[in-house]
Amino acid sequence: MKIIAQKYRDGSLTLLDVPVPATKAGGVLVRSSYSAISAGTELMKVAESKLSLLGKAKARPDQVRKVLQTLSQQGPLATYQKIANRLDSYTPLGYSLAGVIADVGAEVDGFRAGQRVACGGNQFALHAEFNWVPVNLCVAIPDNVSDEQAAFATVGAIAMQGFRQAEIGLGETAVVIGLGLLGQILVRILRAAGVHAFGIDIDAERCRLAMEGGAAACATKGGAEFEGFVEALRRATSGAGADCIFITAGGDSNEPVELAGELSRDRGRIVDVGKCRADLPWAEYSQKELEFRFSRSYGPGRYDPIYEEQGIDYPIGYVRWTEKRNMASFLDLIAQGRLDLSPLISSIHPFDEAVAVYEDMNAGRSRGIGVLFRYPDAAPKTRMLELRKAPARAGKPRLRLGVIGCGNYASSMLLPHLKGRADVELAEVVTTTPLSGANAAAKFGFASMSTDPARVFDDADIDAVMVLTPHGSHADLVARALRAGKAVFVEKPLAITAEGLQKVVQAAEESSNTRLMVGFNRRFSPLLRKMRAAFGGFDDAQFLHYRINAGALDPASWHADRARQGGRFVGEGCHFVDTASWWFGARPVSASAVSVGVDADNVAATITYDNGASAVISYMTGGDPRYPKELIEVAGHGMTAKLDNFQTGEVWRRGKRKVFRAMAADKGQKDQMLAFVAALRDGTDMPVPFTSLVETTAVTLAAERSIALGRPFSVADIICGERHDVS
Repeated sequence: MKIIAQKYRDGSLTLLDVPVPATKAGGVLVRSSYSAISAGTELMKVAESKLSLLGKAKARPDQVRKVLQTLSQQGPLATYQKIANRLDSYTPLGYSLAGVIADVGAEVDGFRAGQRVACGGNQFALHAEFNWVPVNLCVAIPDNVSDEQAAFATVGAIAMQGFRQAEIGLGETAVVIGLGLLGQILVRILRAAGVHAFGIDIDAERCRLAMEGGAAACATKGGAEFEGFVEALRRATSGAGADCIFITAGGDSNEPVELAGELSRDRGRIVDVGKCRADLPWAEYSQKELEFRFSRSYGPGRYDPIYEEQGIDYPIGYVRWTEKRNMASFLDLIAQGRLDLSPLISSIHPFDEAVAVYEDMNAGRSRGIGVLFRYPDAAPKTRMLELRKAPARAGKPRLRLGVIGCGNYASSMLLPHLKGRADVELAEVVTTTPLSGANAAAKFGFASMSTDPARVFDDADIDAVMVLTPHGSHADLVARALRAGKAVFVEKPLAITAEGLQKVVQAAEESSNTRLMVGFNRRFSPLLRKMRAAFGGFDDAQFLHYRINAGALDPASWHADRARQGGRFVGEGCHFVDTASWWFGARPVSASAVSVGVDADNVAATITYDNGASAVISYMTGGDPRYPKELIEVAGHGMTAKLDNFQTGEVWRRGKRKVFRAMAADKGQKDQMLAFVAALRDGTDMPVPFTSLVETTAVTLAAERSIALGRPFSVADIICGERHDVS
């Protein structure tokens, strides 16, 4: 199938061939009929991507803060790799479409194949021939509503939410500043609700279109007719001013906000539905006691992954108008004949012309209000796309890899170490979203890409599978790969539940396949290995303290979904448990842990080992995010070792201090990948014993049990599911 995408580095647009998305539970696969271009939002995104790096930084200060945090915690090399990966990736466009359901996922009620639907979401309703859309971003199209008008449902929902935020009623007066697509729709909604609507824009043609849509008066700011516009508003409100001002304009000018204050009545309401500068003029706003409100996109549920991605609706008794209900309400207005968007449709273009359409709009050669892409009427052909045939390399044994998942960490920290190697062929990449597959194929030269994990399990020519997906899927995918006879590399954690871990162990036992490696990369750090060698023997008891300044988690991050992805200590704490076990050369026996404060991920865990060693892992989420992330201290044998954020280290022995330094923070990802490839290529033992991988995972799960029960918990209890009281 085809999808339009842009490179964020330079803003270049491309129509890509990618696999059809997989049909996942909780959503439907939709074949697009029409998708709407939102000129303001999308062209702003295109324009931003064409800025210099400094310009991009000024446009996105939130991302700059994240970069500075990564720089302070992980060093310049890792930061550069992540930034470069982002810049070189394709990003999608679009967020509003109409289409026909091609397939229905599990756990979905109320939808059927062949049904016409309108869809929203800038991650789901893309300018693409097929999209997988979760149920709460999908609504049925009434029979008497055309696909062309229904394609504007998401933009309509934004206008509906702005209208609701205003709490405006029958007979009141409103001014809409900015008469682009969103403003035009809002004018028509106001008229349908019995509100006297006025409009302002910099374009006279847009003013004319709003007048045709029912506006009482419209004018261009600074135009000859503006005084007449102000007089008309004064007459309509008996000199008081508008009850509500809607700002649907965008840009860096503060003029819309200033104008809103001038046109509003005393104690009026200003609702920001667009994205403009908002430096409120104190004198005007305070003297009138004006109320400034923001409108959150499509409505309640927006930016909430539980609502949007998991499909958990808000009870109507508590939240009357969600984003899905706003979309449905908008389509109902069209079905009742109270809204007609046909005058707003400026042009309809075949999707094959998408790149030229954007270029014309960006260059100002096309200034239409409502622009649609029309898609061919075709069934999905395949969920796999062959990109090239790998060249034969006679006499050189090659490891054929299938990769499932390819997010930012995999793209910046793991796969670059495999690209271009003579002994590795990147055979196939499997991703949830087709564009992720296209990014991986472009960067690393995969021979094919798909959205179906079964392909890599069923392909007899694939030697090994890399599982680089979100945490909750690891155990199931690893078990499937082991049963398929594949060697496996899985990014940590191996499992997020005891049941998942037992599933992996059972699969390994029943298939007699333990060719498994988990991404516990810190034991491969060159600096840490040098320090361990200098520390000496490991016969006597030692004490290790591992302090992690993890920082607070973005609530929108998928890591925050404890129910589906496990807690942060299970997800990341296994790194530090593995490092301690490797340093000691011992096997963990039990874990005792507490969570500190209200954050369940703020954990202090103590681990005992079979050789008498002990490790304390302090996983701290409440510290300064700019403070260095990791510190390790070890004491034993009359020696002390200290590693500071994988950049500097020291070992004290017999009163003498030996200092270790690294050119850049190296947490061992490269050496880890080379060790994995070498073991499979040469047929040697895996770099980390299977039992150690299982025990490390069990420690983090035992720590979670210990927090819940308030006592130490046995590692064997997790692995075997038996009772081993160690209190």
